[in-house]
Amino acid sequence: MSALAVDHEPGFGWDDLVRIWTETDAPKGCKVEIIEGIVTVSPPPSCDHSLAASRVNRRLLAVIPEDWHVFQMQEAAVPSRSGLFIPDLMVVAEEDRPAPGDLFPASRAKLVVEITSSGNANHDRIAKAHGYAQAGVPLYLLLDPWHSGRPTATLYGDPQGGTYRVLESVEYGDKLTLPAPFDLTLDTATFPVS
Repeated sequence: MSALAVDHEPGFGWDDLVRIWTETDAPKGCKVEIIEGIVTVSPPPSCDHSLAASRVNRRLLAVIPEDWHVFQMQEAAVPSRSGLFIPDLMVVAEEDRPAPGDLFPASRAKLVVEITSSGNANHDRIAKAHGYAQAGVPLYLLLDPWHSGRPTATLYGDPQGGTYRVLESVEYGDKLTLPAPFDLTLDTATFPVS
């Protein structure tokens, strides 16, 4: 099932988009995001999707400092790209929490992980990659079981001007290494293939 866009008048400002986002009444478990100025609703992730996220989450928890956290279903705001994303996983430091009631700025994330779904994979591949790069998120890990030909894992880094450099890309079955401060090798053979 693919994402559903919520129709709204063109020219809405950031505050208007956030208001629509907060007022969107989506079924339980669905992701409500703002992608390139459009409020979207995606269905809950599949079991395979959740399993891949769980496996990465466990590995991250083993290597991050005690005062860092791995969040799921936490918004990551990128107002400059009219984006408010809900990454599958986001690593943040305790000290970078926003004030109560404020949105979490994507710029404060240490790492963001997105796992593509069949209906909205291009959001993760294109719009979110540009958004996270624009925000200056140092590392973006894209797990793409829906990549044409063969599932891939791609690590992006060195964000400049809204664009990432590919640090490493492997087909599922190979290993991918997250650099410092993580120093973590992920065995992509453990990720389910959709």
